[in-house]
Amino acid sequence: MSIRLTVACAQTGSLTAAARDSHLALAAASRRIRELEGALGDALFERHARGLLPTAAGRVFVKHGLTLLQTMEQLGAELADLRQGIARHIRLCASSAAISQFLPPLLARYGQLHPQVRIDLEEQVSEAVAATLREGRADAAVFVEGPDTAGLATQLFRKDELVLVLPAKHRLATTKEPVAFADTLDEEWISLTAGAAMLQKQQQAALAANRPLKLRMQVRSFDAVCHMVASGLGIAVLPKGASLPIAKSMKLAWRPLADTWAQRRLLVATAAGQSDAGIASLVDFLVEPSQNAKAKRRNK
Repeated sequence: MSIRLTVACAQTGSLTAAARDSHLALAAASRRIRELEGALGDALFERHARGLLPTAAGRVFVKHGLTLLQTMEQLGAELADLRQGIARHIRLCASSAAISQFLPPLLARYGQLHPQVRIDLEEQVSEAVAATLREGRADAAVFVEGPDTAGLATQLFRKDELVLVLPAKHRLATTKEPVAFADTLDEEWISLTAGAAMLQKQQQAALAANRPLKLRMQVRSFDAVCHMVASGLGIAVLPKGASLPIAKSMKLAWRPLADTWAQRRLLVATAAGQSDAGIASLVDFLVEPSQNAKAKRRNK
C-alpha cells in the first residue's frame, strides 16, 4: 500500500489526492509516507505549500515502485489464470510487420491447440524486439531480419515484400511497374519511428545513393502512415500484406519496389540455448512450414 501511495503522490503532486485515491485518511497517508522515508533513510518528497515534489531519491523509488506494482498485478493475473486452468504464460515480443500480417490467426490457432497456455504479446519495432529478447524480458520474439542476433537462436518465420504507397494522383502512380527506390528520393517521406526495420533499409539505400532521405514525419502504426500519405504529406514504404487493405480503403495507389532489399525475411527467435519445452513448442508452431518440412526430412 505504501508503494502505491508514494507513486500516487509523485503522479498527482498532492498528498490529499493520493490519500483519496488510496482510500486513506490524510493523517494516515502522511504517517505512511514518513514511516517509509524513515525506513529508507531518505526524504522522498520536498513539501511545499502547493503540494509535493519528488526528490532524487523519490524519483528512483517511483521508477522501481511502478515496476513492482506492475509485477504484482501480473502475478495476480497469472494466479487467477492458474485457477481457471491456464498453466503458464509465454511472453512473445513481435514487430508491427509480424503482428499486422501473420501472427493473429497463428496465435488463435495455437490457443485452440494449447488452451492451457496464454501468449502475452507485446509490439515493438524490430530493433527493440531483439533487444527485449536478449535482455530476458521476452521468452520468444518475431522480427524483421536486420537487428543484431548475437546470443539468439533464429529460424525463418515468414517472408514479406515492401511496396511504395502514395496518393492516387501522385506522379509515380501512373503505372504498376516496379520503381527503383533511388528514383523516389526527391519526395518527402512518412515512416515509422526509429528502430523500425524498413526505415533502416530506406536510410541505408539513400546513403548508398548519396542522397538524403527527406523524412518529414514519423508515426507509430501502418494505419497512421497511410493517413498521412492520404493527406498528401508524403509517400511511404510499407509491407504489402499489411498496407494494401488500408491503402485500398483510403483510395491510395501502390507500386512494387525494384530493389532486392524490398524482399524481406522475418525471423522467430529465442535466447540461444534455451531448453524450455513450452517455448520450443510455440517456436516450432510459428516456424515457416517449409522449414519444418526440411528439418523433418533431415532427421529421417
